[in-house]
Amino acid sequence: MTRALILEDEPLLAEQLRDKLQQLWPDLEIVGMALEGREALRLARETQPDIAFMDIRLPGMSGLEVAAALPGHTKVVFVTAHDEFAVEAFRAAAVDYLLKPVSGERLAATIKRLRRDEAQNREELLALLQRIGVGAAPSHLQWIRAGIGDATVLVSVDEVIYFRADAKYTSVMTREREHLVRRAISQLESQLDPDKFWRIHRSLIVRVDQIASARRDLRGRYVLTLRDRPEKLRSSRAYGHLFKPA
Repeated sequence: MTRALILEDEPLLAEQLRDKLQQLWPDLEIVGMALEGREALRLARETQPDIAFMDIRLPGMSGLEVAAALPGHTKVVFVTAHDEFAVEAFRAAAVDYLLKPVSGERLAATIKRLRRDEAQNREELLALLQRIGVGAAPSHLQWIRAGIGDATVLVSVDEVIYFRADAKYTSVMTREREHLVRRAISQLESQLDPDKFWRIHRSLIVRVDQIASARRDLRGRYVLTLRDRPEKLRSSRAYGHLFKPA
């Protein structure tokens, strides 16, 4: 029986990938699911998987470092949210890649390649990834698990317009709706790309490219008009320097 390991720091994405693999490849044995690199290597040493389905950018140890340390016989299939240029760059060297969110059709094609036992040059793969800089730096937050009623949904950070802290929750505002998460806004700030998201108030973080204009009021605060939401946001004076003309 072919054995596989899943390395994915978003548990819901890992479970979805596992479920799809079990449906499309019933005789594949999932020997472990790891949330970070060191745990994945421990599981790999214990189970000696034939295949590792793994993300590239991870907290702590990167997917590149994990791939370099896996047992030599283990084939690597990357599951990535990278732009197409990076995906195309390592397509030839990896057994395959899966672009998030993973479709059943794309996963079936990957399984077909794996069942043909296509060869993989691990040294070529790692050298190529190093040249394009993949895995060299920790990733910023890409997905947020949020609640809608009794359900849990994944919200892409690219869809978020702003975050607002409210008591025990943080509101995650997209173009269409509000989601609630049980995470402190300070924790979210530490994981967001500072070039894309600005803290403008102790309770507000806004995506920079959503700021249509910023007008200063008499108290030195700035009132922000957004591109894709009707409400206006007010910054505190402590963050006024973000909007002063250069």
